[in-house]
Amino acid sequence: MHPVLESAARRRLGVFTVADARRAGCRPDEIRSAVSTGRWHRLRRGVYVETATWLALADDPRTRHLVECTAALTVLGPGPVLSHESAARFHRLVLPPGVDGTVRLTQVDEWRRGRGYRVAAADLPAGDVVTAGPLAVTTVARTLVDCTREWSVTDAVVALDDALQTERVRREDLRSAVLAQSHWLGIGEAGRAVDLADGRAESPLETRGRLALLASGLPRPELQVELHGPRGFVARVDAWYEDAAVAIEFDGRVKYLNPHPGRTPGDVLWDEKRREDRVRELDVRVVRITHEDLRAPRAVAARVAGLLASPLTGPRRFTVVRRQEPGATDAAA
Repeated sequence: MHPVLESAARRRLGVFTVADARRAGCRPDEIRSAVSTGRWHRLRRGVYVETATWLALADDPRTRHLVECTAALTVLGPGPVLSHESAARFHRLVLPPGVDGTVRLTQVDEWRRGRGYRVAAADLPAGDVVTAGPLAVTTVARTLVDCTREWSVTDAVVALDDALQTERVRREDLRSAVLAQSHWLGIGEAGRAVDLADGRAESPLETRGRLALLASGLPRPELQVELHGPRGFVARVDAWYEDAAVAIEFDGRVKYLNPHPGRTPGDVLWDEKRREDRVRELDVRVVRITHEDLRAPRAVAARVAGLLASPLTGPRRFTVVRRQEPGATDAAA
């Protein structure tokens, strides 16, 4: 590739235009040849990426989507900002299953739709936008609130929990973003999702399980509570009901099927058994919830409800140490 054309492509994640090629001295017949022979992959009319670059991204859907975003913005010109699911991909947020590849954009006072892209009309205060290379993108907080106005409550809370847990967003920024959109369509759902979010959840299964318990009418459990016995730390449990001394463990298959290097599934299973034995020795009741259990949440809720109906009486053989949400300050705790 000509150095001038290579420089233009590098500034746009590999994307370049016919105008860039002409500035690099490419003749019309050379451009037609590059397209017809497959050396250049057409993204949009007059917008290309080298085919080798495009094929190399086959196993990287996030970057491939950002290349498509760059191509759309190259055609649309200045004004639109990456938003919604496209911004969520940029920020590596958790997306719902089955999200399509539509390029999502926001522009002040202009709504439009075209092949493979959709532009929403909305305010874009300077504090809601960050710039990264050729892309202007809504911030993590703005992106999450934009998305949660459209997603189901479960998908929204899964994404919010993960962003809070990894400290990519602060709860106060989410609340500010909700207040800034107070009259926008769907903001009530977004606000409720933010209230339900808890950055102590460490996996989508923990989030989905917690929401299933709440949907069944059970109290909201505490998350990531440490149990200490007479000889010190025993275990940290995923969820905890204090009065009944009931621990909830959300049990995914990955840790058994794909253990850390140097360990076998048998090692993991044995360690989990011994850990649960130590917890039960404290007179704590343990309920394990799997992905499969969430297909019949009423049965799971009935098991938990039965235990909650009989609070632990007598002296306790353990003490509880509670964990703050990541990023929380002492004043907010």
